[in-house]
Amino acid sequence: MTSREAQRVVACGCELGEGPVWDAVNERLYWCDILEGQLHWLSPGDAETGQVDFGCCISLAVPLFDGGLLVVGEHTLERFDPRSGSRESIMGFEADNPITRSNDGRLDRHGSLWLSSMGKAAEPAAGSLYRLHRGELVKLHSGITIPNAICFSPQGERAYFADTARGIVFEWALDSEGWPDGEPEPWLDYSAHTGNPDGAVIDREGAMWLSLWGAGKVIRLAPDASQIDEVRLPTAQPSCPAFGGRDLDRLYITTAREGMSARQREEEPMAGDLFMAELAVPGLADTPLRLR
Repeated sequence: MTSREAQRVVACGCELGEGPVWDAVNERLYWCDILEGQLHWLSPGDAETGQVDFGCCISLAVPLFDGGLLVVGEHTLERFDPRSGSRESIMGFEADNPITRSNDGRLDRHGSLWLSSMGKAAEPAAGSLYRLHRGELVKLHSGITIPNAICFSPQGERAYFADTARGIVFEWALDSEGWPDGEPEPWLDYSAHTGNPDGAVIDREGAMWLSLWGAGKVIRLAPDASQIDEVRLPTAQPSCPAFGGRDLDRLYITTAREGMSARQREEEPMAGDLFMAELAVPGLADTPLRLR
């Protein structure tokens, strides 16, 4: 097993950094500070960074097939134009449930979006998984406390997700259109180890890069769930990885300060920042989201 160190690339100081996504057309990485309601971006070519305040919790921003971004908010999905700053509400998202907010999400291999909800105070079993397919939002699974690690096998025949609170990553067979076929099955039980499974992404060889909240690392897991590599960070709470860069050979990792004591924040001054590690095996390009 190999091990490497991640390097800080943006000192953004997110309270709860999450949802990194690479926009290949514009060569820009987007990520969110969920609790502060901020959308951040980095253009690696010129090192330009920026942020927009949305005024509510946001967890994800993904490129749209016809331009712009879809931003997943606390209770809404909206179209956002980074150039003009214009925002347009598309639909509600658990708008009638005041205890939940959006959480993890990822584009699948069919140009659809899997997204999730969870209780704002991590209420047990309050969260659900959804799929936004051609403009229709469909609930796939419920009874999850903290849904995370949504990702897909290279050919799209399997989905993965975790219930971070339970320490378990599940595997779910998909049909040829990307819909679940049967029930999810446990794939990795990490409950007896240090760290809780958080965000994840899968590379071209079918290996999963899984963030371990509380353990200060992102581990690489073979399809049989055995660990084969890891990236270490100088802070304990990595939240989610994403492939980026022109060749998708950079692993960007968001981190968080949420729940840290004043002493922990002092001891980990880079908590909440964005990190990056260069990889030998690149990732796969995302298919932009189609709303029709």
